[in-house]
Amino acid sequence: MGDSKRMHRTIFFISDGTGITAEAIGHSLLSQFQDLKLDQVRIPFVDSMEAAHAAVTRINKTADKDGVRPIVINTVVAKEVGEVLSDSNGFVLDFFATFLQALERELGVDSSPRVGQAHGIIDSVRYEARISATNYALSHDDGQSPDFEQADVILLGVSRSGKTPTCLYMALNYGIKAANYPLTEEDEGANGMMQLPKSLTPHKNKLFGLTIDAQRLAQIREARRPGSRYASARQCQLEVMEAEDLFRRNGISYVSTTHTSIEEISSKVMLALGMNKTHF
Repeated sequence: MGDSKRMHRTIFFISDGTGITAEAIGHSLLSQFQDLKLDQVRIPFVDSMEAAHAAVTRINKTADKDGVRPIVINTVVAKEVGEVLSDSNGFVLDFFATFLQALERELGVDSSPRVGQAHGIIDSVRYEARISATNYALSHDDGQSPDFEQADVILLGVSRSGKTPTCLYMALNYGIKAANYPLTEEDEGANGMMQLPKSLTPHKNKLFGLTIDAQRLAQIREARRPGSRYASARQCQLEVMEAEDLFRRNGISYVSTTHTSIEEISSKVMLALGMNKTHF
């Protein structure tokens, strides 16, 4: 296992749809392996024998070039297409072949495979809810609107702490109406301490805080506004300390985004606020 060639692999995400599910599965599995260098290739819409043979050609060429077989994460529903992929020179992990038969036995019914349905518009009501939530997140980004009555959650945090991408992720994937409010020096009270804005006071049960390592924040801000006070280490340290103090004084749950993915942040927000929405 110490062979350096084994530490560099190509991984193919192959699907009869967009490939999003294949990528999610592959990333979850491979995140358990350290020091693995990957060249990632997504091949979507492999929904015919012709497309399957074309994918196999790419896999086999890569195997010859790398000198080691590529890893293939396959979420193609059609059995005959999956069989073509399994004959490639890759190490194929077939998601549906692995789990579908076992699930049929457990449920006592046969499946009715439908191509590309993992992220298709199966439920128009839920689809519309996600679109509506996305529009809400965009119109309530960075405190643009003071009206939070319809919000499911309101994220608080200093500028560049990850509020906007987290709101959009929850909206797109779960139909959650997520607003966010940036904490700034303007929110300081007469005592010099950062105060909870009055517009948010009636909605304390919807609030969740995001914080971030001050050094990392300075790096992010420096890339955005080089040499500015906004990006200085001292300013970032001060803002982060004041924001965390505000969270603690007001009993607002919060999480650090420094080394946390958007998916994990969203899950923690939803768990803390008792949300059980799903995109199934």
